[in-house]
Amino acid sequence: MGAGAAFPFVGKAVDHIEAKVDAVEQAGVTQRVWLIDGTTGVYLAVVLGVLLAFGLLYEVLPTARWGRTLGKKLFGLSVANIEGHDRPGFGKSCLRWLVHGVLGVLVVGLVNVAWCLFDRPWRQCLHDKVAGTFVAKGGTGDSRIRL
Repeated sequence: MGAGAAFPFVGKAVDHIEAKVDAVEQAGVTQRVWLIDGTTGVYLAVVLGVLLAFGLLYEVLPTARWGRTLGKKLFGLSVANIEGHDRPGFGKSCLRWLVHGVLGVLVVGLVNVAWCLFDRPWRQCLHDKVAGTFVAKGGTGDSRIRL
């Protein structure tokens, strides 16, 4: 999704930065050229806004409301709160999504996802541990997840 949100702006940003570099070279002066300025900053803000909106609409709200996203529903999975085995709610769903995203940006995302292969007894990824959630097989629209 990130690449899809950023794709329309990549060419524009590259052209803008190249034009700035060319202008400095033609002037024959040594000058610092910033990659983030008023133009590229707007592009970055739009991309981040799209990513936040998509994350809230696709991941956070469905997880808080039904305990799963469309993808989890297709695979018969649900996200549950460890304490009561019910849906995690908005706060925990948002925290879970944010930690997953931050770990992915920090290039620890692979460790985060692989963590569940070795974790016992809940098989939680790191973002699940932080949010106090786990992924369960099955589940319904009921308030409690069947384990």
